[in-house]
Amino acid sequence: MGIKKIEHTAIIVKNLEESIEFYVNLLNFQLRTTANTGKRKIAFLSIIGHPEVEIELIEELEEKESPYVNGVIDHIAFAVEDIEEMINELQDKGVPFLNDKPSLTAFGKKTIMCKGINGELLQFIEV
Repeated sequence: MGIKKIEHTAIIVKNLEESIEFYVNLLNFQLRTTANTGKRKIAFLSIIGHPEVEIELIEELEEKESPYVNGVIDHIAFAVEDIEEMINELQDKGVPFLNDKPSLTAFGKKTIMCKGINGELLQFIEV
């Protein structure tokens, strides 16, 4: 048997349409499909040119006691070629970062973080 890859990461969002717009217009994702189950609206998006890297956005249509009943993912990390260029592009689009400049990861790679439209923590690492 064995795991082959991570299929996708699911993110609970407040507004599906606004979240799709954020990931498509700011982070280079493309929308693959959407659905409405009656209890949830969902969307699957992948990075342009990399359909194997996919996220699922979920808007709950019914009130939940806690959005954290299934656990909490601390952040999503994205690999980028030129972190300074990416920072400039996102700042030009109004995205604020948590730090003024990149720092180094424990393995010596440049990194910086921001929050997504739903407060999700997004990390960018220069590779």
